[in-house]
Amino acid sequence: MKITKVEPLLIDRFLFVRISTDAGITGLGESGAWGQLEASAASITKYGAYLVGKDPAPIEHHWNVMLRANHFTGGAITGAVSAIDIALWDIKGKALGVPVYELLGGKMRHKARLYGHVKGRSIESLVAEAKRLKAAGFSALGHLNPLLDEDESEPYYKPHALKIEQAIDNVRRLREAVGPEVDLCIEIHRRMTPPEAIALGRGIEKYTPMFFEDPLRPNSFDAMAWVADKIGIPIATGERFTSMYQFQTLLARHAVEYLRPDVCLCGGITGAKKIAAIAEAHDAQVVPHNPLSPVSTAACLQIAACIPNFAIQEYPSRTPELDGGADLLGSALATGLADQEGGFIAIPSGPGIGVELVPDAERRFPMRPRPIAMRAHVDGSVVDQ
Repeated sequence: MKITKVEPLLIDRFLFVRISTDAGITGLGESGAWGQLEASAASITKYGAYLVGKDPAPIEHHWNVMLRANHFTGGAITGAVSAIDIALWDIKGKALGVPVYELLGGKMRHKARLYGHVKGRSIESLVAEAKRLKAAGFSALGHLNPLLDEDESEPYYKPHALKIEQAIDNVRRLREAVGPEVDLCIEIHRRMTPPEAIALGRGIEKYTPMFFEDPLRPNSFDAMAWVADKIGIPIATGERFTSMYQFQTLLARHAVEYLRPDVCLCGGITGAKKIAAIAEAHDAQVVPHNPLSPVSTAACLQIAACIPNFAIQEYPSRTPELDGGADLLGSALATGLADQEGGFIAIPSGPGIGVELVPDAERRFPMRPRPIAMRAHVDGSVVDQ
């Protein structure tokens, strides 16, 4: 079997790759470069020139060539490698008639626990959405920002005490709304300095969050280790990491307990499996990052199925107030995923990763580019959100 075509597909707000072979088998993957999908698509095209005419089977070999041949990497490039890697595993599974997890050691579990996305511009909206998802069966809630998902067009400013005390009180209100039957996965979206993160982390400990995600920008491993050492709740981070070595560095500094590899950014299924093994050796757990389409969800679930240290899966449910719907993000684009039931989702059992794009997806869902923009601070600088 030989690869005949490697196509980047910019569809809606996602970037997919379709790899065709002379055996009539096609593989599907997705890039997690998110805001730089055009650059990642160009990288897919360049890697396609290398792959066409080659056997798709030696995935580890191709993975090493793509990441090592020209030395330089970064999110757009590793997003392309990840998409291609997922598609190559999809081809191999289809060729052998088995799900990818069977090629990675077989199932540890037949379904994966989920946390749904809770978003809102006010605490009242967050509480209402948390209650709605609890009623829908979720026993864990994430994307849960006590700083709120405010309109990025409004300049930002809050004094330190007000910022911290309001955030602590918002976590209190969420805990009281859903009770101890629901885990709270607190997500800060890299919006704090180390002293702010420590103050907030200490303030919300009594509400038993499952983890404290991305309190800082991912620039300094030492800063994250300092925060982790000063608070009594687990740190979760890693969604922006492009290499297993970044995760290894954080683990060596005791700076993370829940690793958040993005299967569509960290090197695909091959990269995520390696990261999970490193985490297992450090008694850490894996929470795959997944803000993307059902293709990403399906790839994540192949990892969730076969690793012993899987904790929970991010499930990008939409929030009616902000997203205009309540279904799974990108659900109209692909087929093959089961619906969530009782806060769990069945692992896809079809060959490969178990999902396919709907017919004519490129025409039906034209690309929607993401512009470059950041929220302004009232002093004229910019803030992360």
